[in-house]
Amino acid sequence: MRKLILAASALALMSGAALATEVDGTVAKFNPAVRVITLTNGESFTIPRDVAIPPQLAPGKRVAIDQHDNGAKIESVMVDAAS
Repeated sequence: MRKLILAASALALMSGAALATEVDGTVAKFNPAVRVITLTNGESFTIPRDVAIPPQLAPGKRVAIDQHDNGAKIESVMVDAAS
């Protein structure tokens, strides 16, 4: 029974990790009025109001955008301090 519980727990952890993705890139444009970040590769992301946008976000900065549910929900935006 214990092995079954451990196997089920491991499967649950692995399946949850598969749903989260991270997009890394360099900011080309940021429109704070509509909360849209456009990366240099052309991808654009609309950041929900409940997600904090770092104050140092600006064109030229490297960012990591964490998404959940295959891109349906953005969970966080982080700016690389070294950029």
